[in-house]
Amino acid sequence: METPLMDLSSHSPFFTPKNHSLYHFYPSKITIPTLCCPNNPTTSLRRFCADTTPPEDIHAAASDSAPERTQNRRRIVRLAWEKLVRWSRSWRFKARTDVLERTNKVAVLGGGSFGTAMAAHIAGRKPQLEVNMLLRDPQVCQSINDTHYNCKYFPTHKLPVNVIATTDAKAALLGADFCFHAVPVQFSSSFLESIADHVDPHVPFISLSKGLELNTLRMMSQIIPQALSNPRQPFIALSGPSFASEIMNKLPTAMVVASKDKKLANAAQQLLASSYLRISTSSDVTGVEIAGALKNVLAIAAGIVEGMNLGNNSMAALVAQGCSEIRWLATKMGAKPTTITGLSGTGDIMLTCFVNLSRNRTVGVRLGSGENLDDILSSMNQVAEGVSTAGAVIALAQKYNVKMPVLTAVARIIDNELTPQKAVLELMGLPQVEEV
Repeated sequence: METPLMDLSSHSPFFTPKNHSLYHFYPSKITIPTLCCPNNPTTSLRRFCADTTPPEDIHAAASDSAPERTQNRRRIVRLAWEKLVRWSRSWRFKARTDVLERTNKVAVLGGGSFGTAMAAHIAGRKPQLEVNMLLRDPQVCQSINDTHYNCKYFPTHKLPVNVIATTDAKAALLGADFCFHAVPVQFSSSFLESIADHVDPHVPFISLSKGLELNTLRMMSQIIPQALSNPRQPFIALSGPSFASEIMNKLPTAMVVASKDKKLANAAQQLLASSYLRISTSSDVTGVEIAGALKNVLAIAAGIVEGMNLGNNSMAALVAQGCSEIRWLATKMGAKPTTITGLSGTGDIMLTCFVNLSRNRTVGVRLGSGENLDDILSSMNQVAEGVSTAGAVIALAQKYNVKMPVLTAVARIIDNELTPQKAVLELMGLPQVEEV
């Protein structure tokens, strides 16, 4: 972070017409350059001089002893931190809303790991809040209601007592102020059509599902309103680096809520934000959804590299290339490049590609180790969305005329058109081109 530079008069040895535009003149400000080279006397001097040092005493300050310079530096850092804390408190005060106070009931569609984690998180925000989980498994439903444990996904994490499970769509949705959608993408359309009669046309849907519908290439922002036959159904996408188990353990992280309606995004932010969950807002729904979908495919590729023991160099090169491919496609679809480098892009990609808790990465590791895809999927109790989404990558690449060699290779491996070994040889044999 860079604070305004100190006032340097025209007779200062550091003032020249050539670099005059680099300086901003604010009296009584502290100098903290963004970049500092210890071997550069100009940078060091600017860094360690406080606002109390007049220009004519700059040379004298340069001869200060090392302990004095260290003391000055620490004082500058402390003051900068205190200023940040004051700004943060002021911002929180201004941003207060009564969204949480006005929310009495939340519905969560789906009882998988992430749906359960978000239900627990929301329930913990307000003890009086009723959180209804709509499930299809009567056994899991009974487990949550009788013992407050999800026996299938979180058998050791006790849920708040205000989390209620039901298999009755009408009971779950009636009177809900917000609805969290946590059903896998490939099953979402048929599921939503089956409960459409019970959905309030004004209730905001917060989508936790990441992926693309295989045959139609639709994102959740398209699937939800079309399945509910309501093009005006309020929609929010939630994404970012967030494993369900760590949310259950209340470990700190940050996520993004994206909506074309700024007020709606702000409302979701206030509903979700807590001491261990930071929530940023965005209007770039396309960027958030595309990054969230394709990072699962890239995670399979990263897992394949790990399973084949190709080393750290290969891993870094592959993930960097995959990030570029996601950016190329997303921007062609109208997304902002900054979204792809943010929490829902790079943040989620790093988590999914490099951590063993990732379902998609696990699929890739087992593929790279030589296992059969059908055997891998049949042994998993959760859906790896990247397997289905990979099939949509080639169609999207063709539709938007974008070359995506890494993600396309994953799709071909899943379709048994390439072995992981052959895919590596083909990727390494591509033309040497300029980086874009």
